[in-house]
Amino acid sequence: MPLFDKPLLEMLFEAQTVHRQHFDQRQVQVSTLLSIKTGAFPEDCKYCLQGSSDKTGLESKRLMQVAQVLEAARKAKAAGSTRFCMGAAWKNPHERDVPYLQQMVQGVKALGMETCMMLSMLDGSQDERLAQAGLDYCNHNLDTSPEFYDSIVTTRSYQEHLDTLDKVRDAGIKVCSGGIVRLGDIAHDRAGLLVQLANLPKPPESVPISILVKVKCTPLADNEDIDPFDFICIIAVAGIMTLASYARLSAVREQMNERTQAMCFMAGANSIFYGCKLLTMSNPEEDKNLRLFRKLGLNPQQTATEYGNNQQQQILTE
Repeated sequence: MPLFDKPLLEMLFEAQTVHRQHFDQRQVQVSTLLSIKTGAFPEDCKYCLQGSSDKTGLESKRLMQVAQVLEAARKAKAAGSTRFCMGAAWKNPHERDVPYLQQMVQGVKALGMETCMMLSMLDGSQDERLAQAGLDYCNHNLDTSPEFYDSIVTTRSYQEHLDTLDKVRDAGIKVCSGGIVRLGDIAHDRAGLLVQLANLPKPPESVPISILVKVKCTPLADNEDIDPFDFICIIAVAGIMTLASYARLSAVREQMNERTQAMCFMAGANSIFYGCKLLTMSNPEEDKNLRLFRKLGLNPQQTATEYGNNQQQQILTE
């Protein structure tokens, strides 16, 4: 029986079984995402608030200064995040900006955090230079199935996405890649996206799954909502198909009630974006996340340094 056709409770049981084979079921990886360059995105992604073809009123901002980014990273770490993700609204970084990106990566690494960047396409040796600076992850989403993709984006091809993921892998950077639902896609497209991710030469280490943020003045603003149970099924199938990949709850988590989020964690979700803003969209604040974690008996994942210190302290007190 195809995974998406299984009864929900049976699917949840299978997803939780697979999840426990690869992860501590009580640990949740926590990331913070910062928009380091906002607006004037030169692509026609129909879902994107930052797209050049949409009149959304979003103020465009230049690349942030390195010191500003590192201050945000320090605040994220103090709030409990272990990975700091930096997103820039470019088709690809300008060469003049790469040294600043390298400094950002080096600075965040020096704080003891994992580093991730969302830079769209990378040209020439940019990926290799960022890898040398210490970039751990590159976020580059496939968005949807190959068959549905041209209905959402026409300024780049699906193959360009796949080629970018290959380049990132070749540079020694881990892959963070997922997609968005409620784009007008159907179950076949959602299955097609997960098949693409699972059949990459190596599945992504992180798979963020988002629900479309419906914003006025964007072409998909009137799309129908997705049933929460359908979204939970997607999380479950993603975990089953990609096995040891982190399944991340991404955009629109603020609009999910605690019961829906709890079922997503039961389905194998074990990574979230943490903080008051997700690029240009709001996101649950830290204390709200911690209250939910306490209710569910979940723990934010520690950094390697924190884990080592706690282990040492445990040995000293035994």
